[in-house]
Amino acid sequence: MPYKLSATLSAHSSDVRAVASPTETIVLSASRDSTAISWGRPSPTSPFTPSSILRAGSKFVNAVTYISPSSEAPQGYAVTGGQDTVVNIFALGPAQKEDPEYSLVGHTDNICALDVSQSGTIISGSWDKTAKVWKQFQLRYDLKGHEQAVWAVIAIDDERFLTASADRTIKYWVQHKMMRTYEGHKDAVRGLTLIPDVGFASCSNDGEIKVWTMEGDVVYTLSGHTSFVYSLSVLPNGEIVSGGEDRSVRVWRDGECVQTIIHPAISVWAVSTMPNGDIVSGCSDGIVRVFSESQDRWTTTEELKTFEDQVASQTLPSQQVGDVKKSDLPGSDALLHPGKKPGEVKMIKNGDIVEAHQWDSATSSWQKIGEVVDAVGSGRKQLYNGKEYDYVFDVDVQEGAPPLKLPFNVSENPYAAAQRFLEQNNLPLNHTDEVVKFIEKSTSGVNLGVNNEYVDPYTGASRYQASATSAAPAPSSGYMDPFTGANRYSGAPAPAHPTTSVQPSAPKIIPYANFVSFKQVNVPAMQNKLYQFNEALRNEISTSSLAMDREELVTIEEAFSYLSQVTSKTSPNSLAQLGSAHVDAIVQILERWPASQRFPVMDLSRLVVAYCADAYAPPGRREQFFACLFKASDWTEVQSRVEAMSKAQQANILLLFRTIANCFQEGTPVAEGQWVAQVFEVLGQTPYPLLTQTQRVALATILFNFSCAYLKTPVAIEVLNQHLGLVIQLLRSNKDDPEVTYRTLVALGNVVYAGKMRGSSLDSAQSAELRKVMSALPTFPDDRIRNVIGEISALL
Repeated sequence: MPYKLSATLSAHSSDVRAVASPTETIVLSASRDSTAISWGRPSPTSPFTPSSILRAGSKFVNAVTYISPSSEAPQGYAVTGGQDTVVNIFALGPAQKEDPEYSLVGHTDNICALDVSQSGTIISGSWDKTAKVWKQFQLRYDLKGHEQAVWAVIAIDDERFLTASADRTIKYWVQHKMMRTYEGHKDAVRGLTLIPDVGFASCSNDGEIKVWTMEGDVVYTLSGHTSFVYSLSVLPNGEIVSGGEDRSVRVWRDGECVQTIIHPAISVWAVSTMPNGDIVSGCSDGIVRVFSESQDRWTTTEELKTFEDQVASQTLPSQQVGDVKKSDLPGSDALLHPGKKPGEVKMIKNGDIVEAHQWDSATSSWQKIGEVVDAVGSGRKQLYNGKEYDYVFDVDVQEGAPPLKLPFNVSENPYAAAQRFLEQNNLPLNHTDEVVKFIEKSTSGVNLGVNNEYVDPYTGASRYQASATSAAPAPSSGYMDPFTGANRYSGAPAPAHPTTSVQPSAPKIIPYANFVSFKQVNVPAMQNKLYQFNEALRNEISTSSLAMDREELVTIEEAFSYLSQVTSKTSPNSLAQLGSAHVDAIVQILERWPASQRFPVMDLSRLVVAYCADAYAPPGRREQFFACLFKASDWTEVQSRVEAMSKAQQANILLLFRTIANCFQEGTPVAEGQWVAQVFEVLGQTPYPLLTQTQRVALATILFNFSCAYLKTPVAIEVLNQHLGLVIQLLRSNKDDPEVTYRTLVALGNVVYAGKMRGSSLDSAQSAELRKVMSALPTFPDDRIRNVIGEISALL
């Protein structure tokens, strides 16, 4: 059954920034109205009512979590944190409380994240760039290492922790020691949740959700949200729940979005899940909502209809759903055709109104999610770095220096624009409020956002509400610069002739000869997993013959010992270099182990190739080795599939691509033997639509690393043509990942450059096809891509 509204909890007077639902009868919520509320009900079928209102001061409360009952607190504790920089612990009970039982002092800035281990150890995250661990209500560990605010924390147990930050990284800690850093998100990481038997998931302002192993590999990436993703939780059945700035809660199963729940609010700040599988959300409209897939717990038909009408009555700025050309839109008949995927948005013309409808696969129907309006009203857009904006302001930061450009759209959160401007220009974030005031004053008279209810996804500051009666500003110099205090401001709303500035020429990209390798590893974890699988095979009668024999165990142990030393940056001279015997052992294990248990062996191959190139150097060994890897990854079965790969296949294909990428490095004999032609021939059958983002990046890295080798070593024309064909296929198939396109274009540029330097340029037909392919590429907001296309075009 689909999730539908079960309960609406209304008592807060401002945004609900955090929720927790530890049991089926308790919900905790934290709000910018300076309170946290404990909601209770006597049974899972009764309505929720506020049982405790907790207020420790007058500042925003941004985080909340729960400590299980004890003799001191029979109903448990609520733990809160916010702008007052204090972690407050309240014993729950039927009362309004202003005095917490414990107050934990140590942070120096806003507390935005809290979590508690099963035994009651608290971890808090703050804008002061630290996380702190509290045991028995005393500071135990101070976790320092992030470069920006810590937005999310998890207590795995009393001694192991995860933290996520605006510096785009996630860190793993054992006690106070940082053991690992996970990199992959392109923007601030906002939420974390543990995934049983896998690792954890993270969400980010880059709009993506990533599922990681604890060793640091990305299992898969979930894409579907159209804006910042703020919060994650996991259902008892393992499905992931997310909430974000696009007004939606999304439910993910096996890597796919299976339901999208649109809310009548600007932001879904927080999500939580109950032990019974219900979902709790906290939103910018100050309301906590509970959704259930159990029909017995759905609210009344009248309340369901009211909720649907509230969602449908929302107005959406055209920027949120893309360019809208009313004359090209279909009528309501288009809603007779089912959607292609959950969450798909279709715009239709209903008279003079443009309506947005979203496909709900759970109910197999289109649901109206709002009416599309032009948020700008009148005035011409301005271009900046290839993007259209309503305003591009000039901002003086230093006397005598050229002004900096501050682009802004009226549908945008002013705080988001301010922080983006400061980060891009390496300016202190403590200027955020000044920049926001500058934006507000410079755009007075324009309604910022939908219903004037924009809130700040970065800083936690109060929302901007534009004056409804002030006049629009005149294009004069009467505005104060937020840095100098002078009236240097020269931007005006929608000027007839936008100000332009001379941009410095971009540095040359091609030729680019620095190889990219995949060497990140946790050798002990890989080793333990491989031995765990081996023992499982040995202990089962039907598979005992597949387990490693004594000689193979010794050989694999030698490989791990060597890799442990080279990856820990200590001298490996005390051990012999790995040789063909180690590669033979890997090949033999891959040939007989089940597909679901091959990935640690595939991962071992990735490292052997990266650190021990001579191990597979003998004539014919490379051909044999890569033939084995393709077979072990189920390549023949995968390239003929029309549906998504299994999880085992996804992991093995990713490791296959990374292993091949690692084999192209400084000094690789790309002109010897047939192994490169063999690899490219097989890759020519790649099922591009089935590849995940990380697989595409790895494939693009193969093409790029080969091009780096080709800059120094010429190869046969047949191999170059194979490479060119793979480049064209990947450029045509990739529609949404700028990094894939960029790496592939640089690979192309290197090959074109090297050929021209050697007097063997592409023929006219090949040049014409490449120009055609590049002209058809999607428009990415990435200067690197435009620059490299320009360089390639000049070389053709």
